[in-house]
Amino acid sequence: MDYVFGIDVGGTTVKIGLFTTEGALVEKWEIPTNTSNGGKAILPDVAASLEEKLKERGIDKTSVKGAGIGVPGPVTDDGVVNHCVNLGWGIMHVTEELKALTGFEVKAGNDANVAALGEVWKGGGRGFDDVLMITIGTGIGGGLILNGKIHGGVTGSAAEVGHICVNPLETEHCNCGNCGCLEQYTSATGILRLAKKKLAETDAPSILRDKADLTTKDVIDAAKEGDTLAMEVFDFMAKTMGMALAGCCALADMELILIGGGVSKAGRFLTDPIEKYFRTFAFHTQKDTKFKLAELGNDAGIYGAARMMIHD
Repeated sequence: MDYVFGIDVGGTTVKIGLFTTEGALVEKWEIPTNTSNGGKAILPDVAASLEEKLKERGIDKTSVKGAGIGVPGPVTDDGVVNHCVNLGWGIMHVTEELKALTGFEVKAGNDANVAALGEVWKGGGRGFDDVLMITIGTGIGGGLILNGKIHGGVTGSAAEVGHICVNPLETEHCNCGNCGCLEQYTSATGILRLAKKKLAETDAPSILRDKADLTTKDVIDAAKEGDTLAMEVFDFMAKTMGMALAGCCALADMELILIGGGVSKAGRFLTDPIEKYFRTFAFHTQKDTKFKLAELGNDAGIYGAARMMIHD
């Protein structure tokens, strides 16, 4: 039996999966992400965890055909990461460093692209070759699959959908340093920001005014209950996202748009209005682009990372 590892490096934990080369998940686990000292311990910690797991299961290293790794930053095709702020990394050749630590063949990719590949392989994107995946969480992530393969772009930063400018008049800065990014209006943080702003600027009645520590979930729940102010915020979010996705498809002409991330737990309540506005703004030949919810949740990254090492 031959194996591959799928590794998903996050700012808090590193998720790791051991897979057979037939694509079966054998086991998954997590280790803490040690971001101290510029994140120098992250890859050595990963290598040690892989070796420990092989010893635990009595698997010879020669049976491991490689390790795929997704990281939260731009990654070029040859495995060079250009700054992962959440990890403390600057420019690093991740594939060479992890290969030197493990002896395995290594492939690396941006975590959102890798998660999209996982969904196309084993999740909501099965059966599709051209897929744009959007994750709506604290920020907005984007993953682009073209002809069944990750498209990272020249600098490894393709599909940074969250940083499309949708409002050039915005004066507040996004975390990326620019102003008016999609992420500022459609992420969990953005939805909450819009709701607080609306509450401060108007006297409109809303059940949200009774919330001491307002959360994004409160805003979504209030919209579901028919609260006018919350519904206006949610409608603006959906319109902004639908317009941006229509623009993305005008460029890449996707078969499928997958929506994942924490906010996607709202299900069709979230995707239906986004889809409605998408069809309003989409180019006429693209109005029937399919929408689906992602299925793998937090495991998408390890599946995609493993997939990078498994060849059909």
